[in-house]
Amino acid sequence: MTFQYFGHSCFQLQIGDQTILVDPFISPNPLAQGIDLRNLCPNFILVSHGHGDHVADLITIATQSDATVIANYEIAEWAKSKGVKNTIGMNTGGVLTTPFGRVRLTNAVHSSVLPDGSNGGNPNGFLIHSSEGNVYYAGDTALHMDMQLIPLWAPQLDVAILPIGDHFTMGVEDAIMAAQWTKAQQVIPVHYNTFPPITIDTGKAKEQFALAGIELRFCPLQEIVVL
Repeated sequence: MTFQYFGHSCFQLQIGDQTILVDPFISPNPLAQGIDLRNLCPNFILVSHGHGDHVADLITIATQSDATVIANYEIAEWAKSKGVKNTIGMNTGGVLTTPFGRVRLTNAVHSSVLPDGSNGGNPNGFLIHSSEGNVYYAGDTALHMDMQLIPLWAPQLDVAILPIGDHFTMGVEDAIMAAQWTKAQQVIPVHYNTFPPITIDTGKAKEQFALAGIELRFCPLQEIVVL
């Protein structure tokens, strides 16, 4: 399994021959300069919630690539209304079998409304079970007790992808607790340093995680890394 970070909370997983793009926020993203949307051809697009910094390029990429959009029901229906042909609407707690593995829609504590004011449904995260490893993407969220369910569903959690920027989501201290609750072998941080309210000291964050005995792995922008 490989991971490619496009900044903010947008990233791409490669699992076998399947490419999974998550929360496509690229063209307005100052950290994603130089990425040509036309070169992105995912098989699936996972969307955690409806805010513009997670769906900005959803319609464009899904339309050009014929990717299947997996999201909560409201976002899936919204994407369909915008011309996306392949959508799968779910709801919290649901599990879906896909060519790259099983996907569970997990709880997230946040808000959700689509850019045009449409109902974005409940915010979510994703727990992916695959033959190449298990990944938990928390989505935009505060720390919440449901995270303690993750190791019950995935006793071997290879990676937790957690927001650490604070202000709109949990910060470093709560993300450390989330990592402990999920029993992740490594943590990849997202939702930080995109704009001033979520600017953090990454060196200090890494030290705080290390003191807790947890590996915080900052992934270079746009570089493909093996998980």
